[in-house]
Amino acid sequence: MDYRLLSSMIATGEAAVEEVPGFFENGFFWAILGMVFAIMLAGIGSAKGVMTVGSSGLGLLSEDPKQFTACLLLTLLPSTQGIYGFVIAFMLLNKANEIGIDALTLSQGLQLFGAALPVGIVGCISGMFQGKVAAASIALAAKQPKHWSKGMIITLTVEMFALFGFLISIFMIG
Repeated sequence: MDYRLLSSMIATGEAAVEEVPGFFENGFFWAILGMVFAIMLAGIGSAKGVMTVGSSGLGLLSEDPKQFTACLLLTLLPSTQGIYGFVIAFMLLNKANEIGIDALTLSQGLQLFGAALPVGIVGCISGMFQGKVAAASIALAAKQPKHWSKGMIITLTVEMFALFGFLISIFMIG
């Protein structure tokens, strides 16, 4: 749908019409929306994952304060998804500025929006699941403190999928 801007009607008695692109027809709108999705979805996954493992870690620390290092490292792992989303958002902004905010076509904006989805969606899901695996690793550390690093290795396998989403987004940005 075209939106039209009427100007100088009173002065000339004629309507001068200038076409203004619709909100959803603006490429920069879609690029910005992609940035929001990359940060928001990956951030939600990270926050949920950190909450899950952090709660388990605090339970362990209440029983054995010497396990602080293991709890801290396992709690930090799900936060990487949010970092990946943040990096992709800045890459998208850089690409949009490189093309030119006013020169960004609808097709280019949709391409940048699409490039944000892998890191956002995969980051959201893997962040939550990584938190669950890390919480189970905290339980392993509670029962067998010497083997907490094995739990960390298992937790890192979930990270691999977040890295895949991150890399796909990077390749899509170009």
